[in-house]
Amino acid sequence: MKRCLIGLVIFLIVNSVYAQVPELPQKEFEKMVKELSNWGRWGKADQLGALNLITPEKRLEAARLVKHGISVSLANPAATEITADNPDPYFHTMLRHGKTEGMWAVDELKVSYHGFAHTHMDSLCHLFYKGKLYNGYSRREVTEKGAQKLSIHNVQQGVFTRGVLIDIPALRGVDYLEPGEAIMPEELVAWENRIGTKVQPGDVVFIRTGRWAAREAKGPWSVDQSGAAGLYVTCARWIKERDIAMLGSDAGSDVAPSRVEGVTHPIHILSLHAMGIHIFDCCNLEALHQTSQKLKRWDFLIQAAPIPVKGGTGSPLNPIATF
Repeated sequence: MKRCLIGLVIFLIVNSVYAQVPELPQKEFEKMVKELSNWGRWGKADQLGALNLITPEKRLEAARLVKHGISVSLANPAATEITADNPDPYFHTMLRHGKTEGMWAVDELKVSYHGFAHTHMDSLCHLFYKGKLYNGYSRREVTEKGAQKLSIHNVQQGVFTRGVLIDIPALRGVDYLEPGEAIMPEELVAWENRIGTKVQPGDVVFIRTGRWAAREAKGPWSVDQSGAAGLYVTCARWIKERDIAMLGSDAGSDVAPSRVEGVTHPIHILSLHAMGIHIFDCCNLEALHQTSQKLKRWDFLIQAAPIPVKGGTGSPLNPIATF
């Protein structure tokens, strides 16, 4: 009961603050793009961005986080049906099977994985802003043959570092956030204080909105029509201050509508374009939420290996958290 009351107080305070925040003018957003930029930080030819923060020492520290040998998948099962939130499902076709000749069972998978349904990783070539990609590369580097710079094949060595779950519904004392609810930077700090763990350079941060719990309770919905819970634009300053390697969430990271004048995906722009931070979209964080609550631990080893398609703008994948 006490925890629920604390969550309610935080929820009321933060949303009161949010209600007083007007739509951010585009000129203020442009200032943030320049203010938070990591262009040139790791050299003019850099294509890894903030993944440079995952050093050998950081990997060794992350490996030492494994105490229980418990692994949790952060991938949502591959959806093969068209729904309100999944207009482009996986197409699974059996090419050879029990009724065909020969000794092999063979299938084929096709998917347009970007969007609001499939667990995937955004590479830094996924987004253009003002004609540029991260680190000043031209949008012309992405051709009909694929991305010549910043493609997902640069992450062939995978992601192996410390992960941290920021559980906003747990902080607020609710099962899930409603579509369109904004998460404010004060809440990110409040969660760090609550769990006694501060996000550190080179970490991967996962923001839980409870999207999949909401979907289970209410069914699928169209983000274009109903919105999505996520980070308000000013959270980007917290992201830069913490110097994270990657950002992940159970939705699309951005609150929708964004409340930024003329900009639909400010967190994506500031992460991919300005800070060089790759993004995990549409992770299913419900099992991670339950395991963290049970173990009273919100940091863990996170591993992920994208399909290294040369020229690819990202990859579907299965991130694994191990405690």
